[in-house]
Amino acid sequence: MGHEGHGDHAMTFDEQGMVMNFNTEKLPGGCDEVSEDVAFTVRAGTAYAEKFAGDVFGMDTHELAVKPCSRVTVTFINEDAVRHQFMVHGLPKYIYSMGMFHIEAAGGATKQGTFIVPGENKTYLLHCDLAQHMENGMKGQLVVGKGSGDLTSVPGISAKFRADQYLSKENQTWAIFGGLVLAILLLTPLIRRWT
Repeated sequence: MGHEGHGDHAMTFDEQGMVMNFNTEKLPGGCDEVSEDVAFTVRAGTAYAEKFAGDVFGMDTHELAVKPCSRVTVTFINEDAVRHQFMVHGLPKYIYSMGMFHIEAAGGATKQGTFIVPGENKTYLLHCDLAQHMENGMKGQLVVGKGSGDLTSVPGISAKFRADQYLSKENQTWAIFGGLVLAILLLTPLIRRWT
């Protein structure tokens, strides 16, 4: 499998997954030094989606907050059998190729990576970039300093862009019962006519 197009990504890759654009030393603009070293553990899996109606995948935390110029180390633990990703978008492209930091962990694997955030107040998108994983719950935000406002559709943080409508289990039961009664009422005249 060729990775020729990723030469500028500072990438490590093994059977457990990959880390792309790791950075422990190069300071982004607005940073004279690293303000603090911060470590987070983020767990990914279907179990973390259960409390959000309609979500399939999830993370145990959907918001990380750090000071500007922080060096951030993320330990990403994938509790599912399928692979998941932890991506940060919008970082400066002169340090982070394509403006992103990326960890991918194979099913059941743990990967760790480090990056340094810029010196401005900004909210960055965190998500899993695999097809339909973000849309189904794997979305979060990294708030640097005061941030720049909450992103939309972050589970437990902000409202969905397009809210899904789900009935409670009790209302589902009533809807099914009501549908059956309506079907009986509508079919009774037809059955009488045929007999």
